[in-house]
Amino acid sequence: MKEILRVEELCKTFKLSPKQQKIERTTQRYKTAVDHLSFNAYQGEIFGLLGPNGAGKTTTLRMLSTLIRPDSGDAIIDGSSVVNHPTDVRSKIAFLTSELKLEDFFTPNYIFDFFSKLHGVDERVMQERKQQMFSRFGIDKFAEVKVANLSTGMKQKLSLIVSLVHQPNIIIFDEPTNGLDVLTARTVTDYLQELRSEGKTIILSTHIFSLVERLCDRVGIIIDGRMISYGTLNEVCGDMNLEDRFFEIYKEQKGGEE
Repeated sequence: MKEILRVEELCKTFKLSPKQQKIERTTQRYKTAVDHLSFNAYQGEIFGLLGPNGAGKTTTLRMLSTLIRPDSGDAIIDGSSVVNHPTDVRSKIAFLTSELKLEDFFTPNYIFDFFSKLHGVDERVMQERKQQMFSRFGIDKFAEVKVANLSTGMKQKLSLIVSLVHQPNIIIFDEPTNGLDVLTARTVTDYLQELRSEGKTIILSTHIFSLVERLCDRVGIIIDGRMISYGTLNEVCGDMNLEDRFFEIYKEQKGGEE
């Protein structure tokens, strides 16, 4: 298998405000969000980062997508460094997170066209792709409805489509089913499986065990910014189910700090 992503000793620390220190119940002025994190991913696989809230999953994906710069370490995505060649990385990836909002005033038609042109997609290809994707996800009937008037599920599906306008080979999703109803979540996960079958590499973060078991070829368990275990489900879990194995690892890590 071709290695498409290699993460090498990524680190990221944030300064805590007095209010954050109070919430965290700490006198420390800095918080290590990602702590010497390393893993890899191969072409045509779905790799899941599994961990509790605050584990460092989102920070990791933001570094991979070049939204924030690591304090140290690097990640090589299809031959390009997120530290030294961020523009090249951006042309090769899609990044989707529920925290990135589409502008309420615009319509799906306008947004799709805007981002397609931003990525240099040919006009004919853009129109063909839009027709196909809008029909597939049921957005065609809402193509001229302002984003503000779309349902949460429809906004998420539009965000997914927009992130893929340039047909990238590496797709990075932060909690792809977060806040979705079961039907929309199923639509999204089915499509992720289709993308994998087309040879796309998908990196996703989640805290949902069933999502990892259903989608992921390999999984990494991340706690307090550190990669505790990663590999296939069999390699990580052995004879245990994923949920039991995760909590066993979590208790071991937290117990070791006491």
